[in-house]
Amino acid sequence: MTAPLVDIRAVSHRFGQLAVLKNVSLRIEPGSYTILLGPSGSGKTTLLSILGGFVTPSEGKVFIRGEDCTAVQPAKRPTTTVFQDYALFPHMSVGGNVGFGLRMQGVDGATRAAKARETLALVGLAAAFDKKPHQLSGGQRQRVALARALVIEPAVLLLDEPLGALDLKLRRQMQDELKAIQKRVGTAFIHVTHDQEEAMALADHCVVMNDGRIEDEGPPERVYARPATRFSATFMGESTILAGKVTQARDRTSTVETPAGAVFAPSTLPVGSAVALAIRPEHLAFNAAGAVKLGTAQVRDVVFQGSFKRVLAVSAEDPSLQFIAKLPASATVQPGDTVAVSCDTDQIIVLTD
Repeated sequence: MTAPLVDIRAVSHRFGQLAVLKNVSLRIEPGSYTILLGPSGSGKTTLLSILGGFVTPSEGKVFIRGEDCTAVQPAKRPTTTVFQDYALFPHMSVGGNVGFGLRMQGVDGATRAAKARETLALVGLAAAFDKKPHQLSGGQRQRVALARALVIEPAVLLLDEPLGALDLKLRRQMQDELKAIQKRVGTAFIHVTHDQEEAMALADHCVVMNDGRIEDEGPPERVYARPATRFSATFMGESTILAGKVTQARDRTSTVETPAGAVFAPSTLPVGSAVALAIRPEHLAFNAAGAVKLGTAQVRDVVFQGSFKRVLAVSAEDPSLQFIAKLPASATVQPGDTVAVSCDTDQIIVLTD
């Protein structure tokens, strides 16, 4: 097995008595685009700061390229960081900003200018070399910050919510550009966000964090389709969660008794065990034949979202249970309707945590 580019070993960190990271271990492969995803307070930004050398962990080690970088200063480790506010120097030209890191390394002016122009071309800003940051749009300033980080050829590029200040349309455009740039340069990117859609759009390695721990990690397709924990199922996209107890298990199928009725789960589980079943919105159906029945419900809200309708319905059998469904835009459902809720057995996710 090849050695990882980044190897985080049993890292914990405390601010005073507050534990913000709890025995975190993580391996980052060369050329990967890793997303650290989680809510505020989950520890993702602290972990990024430890990788960048801005924070020394209370416990554990960080290896980059096989070298122990745990206590190495930011300027001396093979990483650079792109911050949310970009931190561009307003008095410098765009070319001067991009070449600043090379200047600190003692690179001569002609070489700095040539490399700055080359990197600006890489991010689509070849014509901006002589402009000042205030003459650029938010998306362009973001790309300048990216070029400044890439020009020194780091082994790992760290991005701290770099798209958070952009509007929705520009953010989606920059997601496409970030992914394309990462593929061209081949540098490993580690990107912090709390935006699930951003994580799925960018990552080939998604790390879901909660309360200072890693809840789940892997390709975003797997994390979404088969989340490892209940938290991962509810944070990485939406899910309807059914709590129940296993009453029967045979032939690779278990019967789980839930407040909405008996549900068949696609795995053999210990009889008597408590489990949770998660169902993604796109896998719920209303008034459909031939699927697993989950009970009846009354539609409370219908939101048109362009290509689909997001529907909230409350279970008639258990008023505390709310079904979240994603239906075709052409669906005729409306608030007040009573519907039969169902899904296919193989789309039910079994959570045992």
